[in-house]
Amino acid sequence: MKFSLPEPSLDAPNRNLERLKTVPAFAARYADHHKTASLDDLAALPTLVKDELNVALAHLRPTAAHGATWLFQSGGSTGAPKVGYAPTGFYMAGVHAHWRPLDRDDVFVNGWGAGRMWGAHFLAGAFADLSGCEVISLGSVTRDEYGDWLAFMAAREVTAFGGTPSVLRLWFAHARAAGLRLPSLRKVLWLGEAWHPQLDDDMAAVAPDAERWGMFGSTETWVVGTNTPQCPPDVFHTLPEQLVGVGPDDLLDFTTLDPDVLNPVLRYQTGDAGTFTACPCGRPDPALRILGRRDSVVQVRGLGLHVDDIVARVEGEPGVARAQILITERRGRVAAVEVALLTESGAAPDLADRLRQELLSSTFTLSTAFLHDPESFRVRVVDALISNERTGKTANFVVREERDGR
Repeated sequence: MKFSLPEPSLDAPNRNLERLKTVPAFAARYADHHKTASLDDLAALPTLVKDELNVALAHLRPTAAHGATWLFQSGGSTGAPKVGYAPTGFYMAGVHAHWRPLDRDDVFVNGWGAGRMWGAHFLAGAFADLSGCEVISLGSVTRDEYGDWLAFMAAREVTAFGGTPSVLRLWFAHARAAGLRLPSLRKVLWLGEAWHPQLDDDMAAVAPDAERWGMFGSTETWVVGTNTPQCPPDVFHTLPEQLVGVGPDDLLDFTTLDPDVLNPVLRYQTGDAGTFTACPCGRPDPALRILGRRDSVVQVRGLGLHVDDIVARVEGEPGVARAQILITERRGRVAAVEVALLTESGAAPDLADRLRQELLSSTFTLSTAFLHDPESFRVRVVDALISNERTGKTANFVVREERDGR
């Protein structure tokens, strides 16, 4: 077991340990664990996973000592929704002390959607307040409004733009296709998903002087780490308030060291995997390379389908702009798997058919699971992928339940 910090203060973890002992569902689990005095003691504690944190929060109902308490929801695209709490300020003072992409003279567009009970829009707003810059709280925008808003941003000489990579890809792809430019844009902030290399290409055409600045975290942990343009997009420097552990199968667990945290984040596993690394930027503080999610392996008729690998393979095909896997279940069993494609202009007319044959012949899970009903695996071109209406995120896979033959 490896941790990001050498023997940190464990006052906050010990407080959360005592809080979890009061939850009836976990009382027996933690009964033999007493005050943790070292990282070895902490590593001996059981891990906490998503559904269990929901159980704990339902019992604890945390409130902030000072100011208001915000309740947020995340997830729901590929798993059960999760809740998280935050005090006024969203812990952004600690982030701002170590990561400052925004300056007072920036004009910042907050493009995270203010979706129902999603916290990223408000988190970014709190961070921008600390930076003292001019803020345009754009929120959710429909596709037919992109052109007018991009013209407005250019006229206002917007210097910074933030959002999830899913949403940023829509903005920059539209601007590139329409020949629109954002000559004043220097900074692109992102949080909520992994960075996508297509963004680099589109940004180079639309805003050649823009550089990316990333945050990594979740609704339960809040911001765990940050990176700068000098860091690879999958490497983040952990914040002093966050203790990160790397366990078996490179699964990450997160423990908060912030005494004001409201969520009982104690060896909490989000499903992300990672490893500690030396960042090329040269900073001496701990750096964490994110390897992706371990919960992106979906069981298809008893076999594991590596969704992220399939999506990456398809999106590397000329003519494919984006891809998504749709899994249809009937009475708890996978009835069909479909790969939905967003294609670029000039894509080959036989692209979908060719990709289907290649994936069936080269992917053991698909060829075996659909041996007797190959027609249940499809690849087709679509006008739009399925996105989360609250957040604008586009997951790599979506599970749908088929009812009454529909």
